Amino acid sequence: MPATHLFVDVSAHGFGHLAQVGPVLNALGARLPSLRITLRSGLPKATLQARVAVPFTHIADRSDFGYVMHDAVKINRLATASAYRQQHADWEDRVDREARLLAELQPDLLLSDVAYLPLAGAALAGIPSVAMCSLNWAELFAHFYGGESWAPAIHAQMLAAYRSAAFFLRLTPGMAMANLPRLRHIAPVAALGKNCRQALRTRLRCAPEERLVLIAFGGVARKLPIADWPAPPGTRWLVPKAWQCVQANTVTIESLEIPIADLMASVDAVLTKPGYGTFTEATCNGTPVLFQRRQDWPEQDCLIDWLRANARCAEIEESDLLVGRVHEVLESLWQQHAPPLPRPNGAEDAVAALLPWLLHKAP
Repeated sequence: MPATHLFVDVSAHGFGHLAQVGPVLNALGARLPSLRITLRSGLPKATLQARVAVPFTHIADRSDFGYVMHDAVKINRLATASAYRQQHADWEDRVDREARLLAELQPDLLLSDVAYLPLAGAALAGIPSVAMCSLNWAELFAHFYGGESWAPAIHAQMLAAYRSAAFFLRLTPGMAMANLPRLRHIAPVAALGKNCRQALRTRLRCAPEERLVLIAFGGVARKLPIADWPAPPGTRWLVPKAWQCVQANTVTIESLEIPIADLMASVDAVLTKPGYGTFTEATCNGTPVLFQRRQDWPEQDCLIDWLRANARCAEIEESDLLVGRVHEVLESLWQQHAPPLPRPNGAEDAVAALLPWLLHKAP
């Protein structure tokens, strides 16, 4: 009997979608060691392998673009509107091509986080599908473009694609998704890291009172003017190599060669934007979070509400970030009482929902 085949589509709009899918695929692989996985994503294979520990075949392509961004916190609305109108100008042809691809690959089940084209293609090809995410592009599209005369037809096609899935695994925290009838609410999904704090501090020759702060704005580029910040002693910034910021109080994340979940569990705080992966992983690993709001991003409200209920956290304004007024708010953050850690059981919840389909017992 051939191995069960799962086709997975992971959005390359940042790293958050991969952070959601990775723990689920790892848990699935532990339950079904013979499971055959085809993973399509525009993310580099090395980035995927850093999160997905089980073997997979990579299709280096993307079926969605999410949103066109100016940077990690600002949307390019005009470019995004143009991209959506272009994508849906030949929507039926795109769905037909997707269906033919899936028919050739013959997966037993398709899992999408959270592109809707593969869901529409799977429906046309007669392949069962499941969506999973803390958001969906149809709800965001309605938020940004619902008042435009050209938008209703596109929104209807998006909704039809999402509604074609057998069900939608709505992660905690997540948007309401009132327009999707077959929601299944599951617990948070987050990778728990190994605390290597002492080894990291020894390697970096940290002074006893020195704090390590990870700057992680996800997979969409954003550079802070950290070279211009005041540099009082006591804080070491862990920054992306792409920033090309070489100074005494910085170290590049890549040079450490530590898995991001382990790094998250070992630093004193993370500076970030509202995003599912970073918020849940920092919280479930007990790491305080300093965040800057995104500019009109509707998902962020539910994420921030959950963060405030479950983590030590504080908000910082962009004006303060630009001039480096961060140390006082960090000190107040570290004085907060640490609440109980939430349990990231969402991966097991997802496995329980997917297994019947992969074992060919679904209705």
